[in-house]
Amino acid sequence: MNQPPENQPPALREIERWLHAAVDDDRLEGALAARIGAALDRPGVLDAVVVAADAVRKKGHSTRVTVARNIFIPLTNLCRDRCDYCTFAKLPDSPEAKTYEIAEVREAVRGGVATGCTEALFCLGDKPEVAYRGHRAWLAERGWDSTVAQLVEACQAAFEDGMLPHTNAGILSQEEMAELRPWNASMGLMLETTSTRLRQKGMPHYYAPDKEPEKRLRMHAEAGELKIPFTSGILLGIGENDAERADTLVAIRELQLRFGHIQEVIVQPFHPKPSTRMRAFPSLRDEIVLGWVALARLVLGSRMNLQAPPNLAPGMLERLLAAGVNDWGGVSPVSIDFINPEAPWPQLRELRQRTRAADRVLRERLPVHPEYILDRPDFFDPQMREALARFATDEGLARVSDHQSHYQSDEEAA
Repeated sequence: MNQPPENQPPALREIERWLHAAVDDDRLEGALAARIGAALDRPGVLDAVVVAADAVRKKGHSTRVTVARNIFIPLTNLCRDRCDYCTFAKLPDSPEAKTYEIAEVREAVRGGVATGCTEALFCLGDKPEVAYRGHRAWLAERGWDSTVAQLVEACQAAFEDGMLPHTNAGILSQEEMAELRPWNASMGLMLETTSTRLRQKGMPHYYAPDKEPEKRLRMHAEAGELKIPFTSGILLGIGENDAERADTLVAIRELQLRFGHIQEVIVQPFHPKPSTRMRAFPSLRDEIVLGWVALARLVLGSRMNLQAPPNLAPGMLERLLAAGVNDWGGVSPVSIDFINPEAPWPQLRELRQRTRAADRVLRERLPVHPEYILDRPDFFDPQMREALARFATDEGLARVSDHQSHYQSDEEAA
């Protein structure tokens, strides 16, 4: 009898056997995740993967789903990289180019505090002073020798004015992260992919030297050495294959096993944007996104906080929760998503109602997840530990106003 080709998708019964073992072991190996990912279109496979992911999620998170009430501060949208799918980065001569003064940061923070926000999300381009002489001069006029120096002062201002910063500034050195650590509750960098193939000519990261996987993995490890609560993530649908997706998830898992600092992992689907080089590149179908969310849960295990941005998949929130998601990330009542401005945030009330419709309970958290606040005081500088004690409940969640607390209690009782 002829043997089936090695690349033939596995049969459903074989996949179900792998999934049962993954639920029991709280771990799915990367090679199996890649093979299952390649078979998601086969009858019954997606349903089986989602059921297994939900079983793993229940072991670690029960019915609780979390969200952070934040403001988004795009400190500068200048960037030395040119990813083929990005609309955030602007050229210095663009009328949309913007770099914040510290006074503007403080103004944004005042608005956030007034609306009950606890997280100041700083997001900015990678080291624009390397590419743009004019930006170097702008920084020097204000006494800064780098964008990171500006960022440190901005984070300190936000902290002093009543919010907890979370910084996503692209590639940072270990020394730069150490400078930022005293003023940040947490930090992050989307790993996106471990595929070096996507850095080749004609691929989406060719003009983006800071998307070199080795650089991004090194920063993850250095953040772990510094004991910084860290957010990572995978970007789906930019040309990577199933094996590369699985490899990316395994790399994140291994970093967490080594350092214990990966507080959450974002699974983010690509959507084409009109003004980019990838404007005609098709999005992944919802079923494939859902399948890889579930596979992420199985690879990363029950304790990981798994996040899906609700504004990027507004029609499938309940399905995402069923596939293993237990966190919605930051949602702002004040500012837009500057990375995806075409995708509005859901109202927190709607998000709470739809989470409840999926038999889950939505709770507000701080930029750092409760388990780090409660169990890992060594992950914070003294002034941040003191601030977290003021901001957090005994459960490590966000203290909310009387109005918000009353509303949340009504929802939980519904």
